[in-house]
Amino acid sequence: MAYEVEPPKYVRLAQTIQQRIEDGTYPPGDRVPSENQLVQAFGMSRPTVVRALELLKRDGWLESRQGYGTIVRGRPAVVEHKDRRGSEALARDEAQSPGRLVEVGQVLAPARVASVLGLPKRAKVLVRRFLVVEDGEPVELVSSYFPAGLVEGTELESADPLSGGTRAHLESRKKVRFDHVTERVSARLPERGEAELLDLPDGVPVLSVLVVALDASGQALQVSDVLLPADRQELEDTYRLN
Repeated sequence: MAYEVEPPKYVRLAQTIQQRIEDGTYPPGDRVPSENQLVQAFGMSRPTVVRALELLKRDGWLESRQGYGTIVRGRPAVVEHKDRRGSEALARDEAQSPGRLVEVGQVLAPARVASVLGLPKRAKVLVRRFLVVEDGEPVELVSSYFPAGLVEGTELESADPLSGGTRAHLESRKKVRFDHVTERVSARLPERGEAELLDLPDGVPVLSVLVVALDASGQALQVSDVLLPADRQELEDTYRLN
């Protein structure tokens, strides 16, 4: 399976426009070039241009104003905060983080992990399970799953704590490129082993943050299930009002 895939044209165009917003070429409050101008400047089709602009509007970089065109909003206020759990799961240095590695090995992929990774039922994946401990109290249980073919020849298969984070390790060893992260939050009762690791009384639920890290083509490279004791969490989010 090939993992190094060039981003789609609309993604590359969106990245270019985003960079121009960040470097001041397109300052906040200004109009971005029209669709016709972008088509001519980049030699791309109108549907590609429209899709790139819609992506930037969705993420808060641009907005449409009736009778005035598409306006630069600037760097979204929440851009530094989004994907926080995902970023932590990808960048965690196990050798330096408070806590311990509790499991490394090949397992049958849980149903929703297999679905996200595009694997058949009962497919084997590699799991690395890390228990985060703060002030002597377990606060997170992070189970990260990887396609078996992706981790061959890497240190992810080692039972020793990994230095530098999984993203950096895979990008350097396998020449893949992580592009974006999605997160899905749900609540459930923990399994017995999970409750024991998190030191949870009977009946206390956990929040499950399913973190999916993908390349630019949409291929999932890593799936992490971050379990948080519901009785020790206060979640806060920030978003723009349109």
